[in-house]
Amino acid sequence: MKKENGMGKVNISEDVISTIAGAAAVECYGLVGMASKKLKDGITQLLGKEDLKKGVEVIIEDGKVALELNIVVGYGVNISEVAKNVMERVKYSVENHTALKVEKVNVNVRGVRIINEV
Repeated sequence: MKKENGMGKVNISEDVISTIAGAAAVECYGLVGMASKKLKDGITQLLGKEDLKKGVEVIIEDGKVALELNIVVGYGVNISEVAKNVMERVKYSVENHTALKVEKVNVNVRGVRIINEV
């Protein structure tokens, strides 16, 4: 993605956008983690902090950004509320950090995990 101003050009890669989106998503309450875009045999694998971008797909069309996130939520939370919070936080973070317009954020819930409380 390229942005141009009076001083020059700024190129923002899709990896940067997906990393920002993944980091913003995992800060949301009720989210256990990000899931890989590629599912093998229906098994959902949680991604580590260094792999958050692998749970995000970035689509850029006509200068607008669309994001597709794959998440795993905690058991007992309101899934639609968690997804709404993820959408809002990710949209805000990407727009705030990159000055790009986020047209939509789609959330795919790939699994539910029991959170062990200590």
